[in-house]
Amino acid sequence: MLPKLHQKAPEFTLSDQKGEKHSLSDYKGRWVLLYFYPKDDTPGCTTEACTLRDNFADFKKAGIVVLGVSTDGVKSHDKFAKKYELPFTLLADEEKKVVALYGVWGKKKFMGREYMGTNRMSFLINPEGKIAKIYEKVKPAEHAGEVLGEVKKLRK
Repeated sequence: MLPKLHQKAPEFTLSDQKGEKHSLSDYKGRWVLLYFYPKDDTPGCTTEACTLRDNFADFKKAGIVVLGVSTDGVKSHDKFAKKYELPFTLLADEEKKVVALYGVWGKKKFMGREYMGTNRMSFLINPEGKIAKIYEKVKPAEHAGEVLGEVKKLRK
């Protein structure tokens, strides 16, 4: 089940592409874009990651921490981050606990076949640790601009 808007974002701890542990509570007091994506180095996921990378200076200027989450492992994340020079943290949810906690793990369809996987979704978390916006239909090439625009509106 999806967390609800304005509720406290579910807490978690995962390892990043370097094997270092990160907890959501480490970022209390800051805006966080928690973005879930299906798989490292696939077309849509690469587009989304590279668009976030290309807008990273604006995210930093706006004080937004970017955390990507997929069920790929630490080594896969490290290779993906290095290949595309991603300046943000990628978290490995190999046990699928966080994707379940955020309700993004579910049935998917591709070329007529059904399977379980991570749905592309994002959560914008405010400095108080509450969910300020849920992005259920993420368009990889447009997502970074959409989030930056949303933060500007929420700060007014």
